[in-house]
Amino acid sequence: MIELSTKKKVKNAPKTTVNKSLLIFLLLFFIVAALILIPSINHNVSTSISAINAESSTMQQTTLENSTIFDTLKYERSIHILAMLLVGFGFLMVFIRNHGYTSITATFLAVSIAIPMYMIIKSFGGEGFTMSTISIDTLLFAEFAAASLLIAIGAPLGRLKMDQYIIMGLLFVPAYIFNEWLILESGMFKGFLDTGGSIVIHAFGAYFGLGVISNTFSKFKDDAACENNPSSNQLCLLGSMVLWLFWPSFTSAIVAPERVVLTAINTIFALCGATLSTYIFSKIIRGKLEIEDIANAALAGGVAIGSTCDKTTPGYAMLIGIAAGALSVIGYSIIAPKVQRLIKGTDTCGINNLHGMPGILGGVVAIFITGNAGTQLLGIIVTVCVAFIFGKITGTIISLLGKKEILYSDEDEFFVEG
Repeated sequence: MIELSTKKKVKNAPKTTVNKSLLIFLLLFFIVAALILIPSINHNVSTSISAINAESSTMQQTTLENSTIFDTLKYERSIHILAMLLVGFGFLMVFIRNHGYTSITATFLAVSIAIPMYMIIKSFGGEGFTMSTISIDTLLFAEFAAASLLIAIGAPLGRLKMDQYIIMGLLFVPAYIFNEWLILESGMFKGFLDTGGSIVIHAFGAYFGLGVISNTFSKFKDDAACENNPSSNQLCLLGSMVLWLFWPSFTSAIVAPERVVLTAINTIFALCGATLSTYIFSKIIRGKLEIEDIANAALAGGVAIGSTCDKTTPGYAMLIGIAAGALSVIGYSIIAPKVQRLIKGTDTCGINNLHGMPGILGGVVAIFITGNAGTQLLGIIVTVCVAFIFGKITGTIISLLGKKEILYSDEDEFFVEG
């Protein structure tokens, strides 16, 4: 039986300074945000079959029934995505020794910030922002924003206090929405293909995160601080499997109903290809399997298939997954040190290797389907630049609240029992 008591002995509990002014500001901010959302609900969401007028035609009733069924299926996929965000990402990021509580709590906070923040901004409507009401589609897009934020957090993971994760989330979401509008909604990149978010979700999050750490949070003074242990590795693999399991729901969340099955199958084939490729290339390059590769690179197929998830075939999807898995392993083993020297910062979770490069690969592959190389490549370049610039600005701002060149420990923020 768990005893709830505040009198338990705490091992080496450090005295921490609490910024109460910032916490009060954040509390008031979210209360105001909730009040803003009150009038923005889409009343169509509550429409039910029983509300149909007795004089409605059979066609109208069938249309409403189909709409309700489609929304219900989207809701189910939205729950799958939430499982990915909280359980998948949460446990994937517990690999750092003595940092499990912090990683999981940061995941909770990021999701709790991104979803309402996205909906608040979208609820204002205005020129260029076409979605002014809350619906199941808005929820799905908000979850995509949360996923991208979690990807970005992976870069400075361990170097931020909880307050800084919150500030990073508040600054990230507007930047994400701006890029989403610019690439997908403004009309300037008409024909740009990115159904499952290889570029707009994954690459944006990755290069935003790299922007945060570039020249702002320097390399760890003690690389051993990033070391993991067997139990954290097992939890990390559990998180990876949860992400793998629900990834088909992520890519098929907003596709046309008739393409959901094809999208799911393509995603599974891409994940299978990446998993097999990860095993092969990890053995070839390292001589033995590296847990970091299995937990991360095996997911690269899901990242890379995003852009073309509903347009390709299972065979091509598997080839994309194989290429993505190989690229990710090469990234973790060979490219990562070079990137970290270039940006003068440590990418804690290796987000460039899992989300950045495989995301760009997925966007480039889409050229062979759209045939519009100019628009596709320009959209990729603009997304990477926008993400990195906004990330750089965000990193500068949050570093004003303090920065460390060694990892924070759970004991810095939590009561940890001895």
